[in-house]
Parts: sequence; C-alpha cells; structure tokens
Amino acid sequence: MKRSTINQIIAEADEFIRSFGFVLPPFAYWSPDEMIRRKTDITGIIDARLGWDITDYGKGEFDKMGLFLFTTRNGSMDDLKRGGGMCYAEKIMISRQDQMSPMHRHVLKTEDIINRGGATLAIEMFESDAEGKLDRNAKVPVACDGIARIFNPGNVLHLAPGESVTLHPGNWHKFWGEGGDVLIGEVSTVNDDVTDNIFNDPIGRFAEIDEDVAPKHLLVSDYEKWGLI
Repeated sequence: MKRSTINQIIAEADEFIRSFGFVLPPFAYWSPDEMIRRKTDITGIIDARLGWDITDYGKGEFDKMGLFLFTTRNGSMDDLKRGGGMCYAEKIMISRQDQMSPMHRHVLKTEDIINRGGATLAIEMFESDAEGKLDRNAKVPVACDGIARIFNPGNVLHLAPGESVTLHPGNWHKFWGEGGDVLIGEVSTVNDDVTDNIFNDPIGRFAEIDEDVAPKHLLVSDYEKWGLI
C-alpha cells in the first residue's frame, strides 16, 4: 500500500468514527516525531501495540480485501496466563461495503464482534476440526447477544447495528460490510496480532508499505521500523 493511501484512509476513518459519536484517544493524533520524543513515556502504548492498523493482507487490493483497525486498549499476555490483571482488549474497526476480511481463526483470543453502526455486518462462519483446520461439515455454535445459536457450516450471520456475536478460539470467520460501510467494535481477551491470527489461505497480516510520502501517523506495524521497539 502507498503511504499516501494510508494517510487518506486514516483521515476518512477518523471522520467516519466521529460521525457515530466515538472519539479516539489523544495519542491517535500524535505525529511520528512526537511519538519519538515521548518514547520513554509511551512504553505502555508501544508494548501493547495500541494505535492505527490498516491492512490489505499483503495483496495490494485494499478495497476488495482489507480492514481498518485502531486498538484502543490491550492487556498483558502474562496477566492472561496467570488469570488476573488486565486480560482484555478493545478495538474499533471499519469494514467497507463488500470489503473482505479473509477467513481466519484465533488460537487464544475470544472476541465479541459488535456492529456499532452503519450498514449490516456479514460474517461467514465455520468450526475447526481436531487439527484446527476449517471443518466444512461441523455445525457452528455461537452466542449472539447472550443467546445461544447454532449455524450450519458456511452460514452467513447478519448483524444489524447494536447486535453482536461471541467467537471463541477455533471459530473460523470472515466478514464484510453489506449494503454500506460498518463501524465495528471488538471486545476481547488479550490481543496478539503478530502470532494469533491463523488464515485459511497463505496471506500476510500486515501491509507492505510504499513510502511515497511521509506518514501522518504511525501504524502499529511501523513501531519497530521507527525505533520505538
């Protein structure tokens, strides 16, 4: 992805998010230089990989396959392992109309996916087999706003604004905006985007960036390149 495109997506996403009354934290608007100046003060942000995250999954077709994310809070894997402390995470995401977030599952993370506003969020779901691979025969048990439901493999769940689904480790899913763009909330156990995303097809989690212009804001995938990690 071109950095100029990423800068534009950030600006458009911020406007879309604000249109629903959701405001990002102050550090979202810091420049790269400000983050570097405050390096010793922001280890909590950097270590938890809070911030902007825009991906085309390495395919170069963001409008067809991609996702906007901003991680607002994220706990510690050490806390999660010991069962106490900050064991949760939260994201705000945007799935554009017909923009696919590809089929994947998580090893550790349980997540509530919430339609926070806009159009319909469509989610195609499968279960895992004994080896963790996508099972095209097993039924898919999930909870929608606390109500147990069972879906046939490959069924598409449609979430209207305000509705949600709880996905557990092993629940394969892909999703997209249907009928328009969707603001999505994610509330989950501790999030690890480096190792805890298992894709059904061989794709990358983060975008490869063409630095045609300077970044307006850093992505979480920029932190190491800019010497913050």
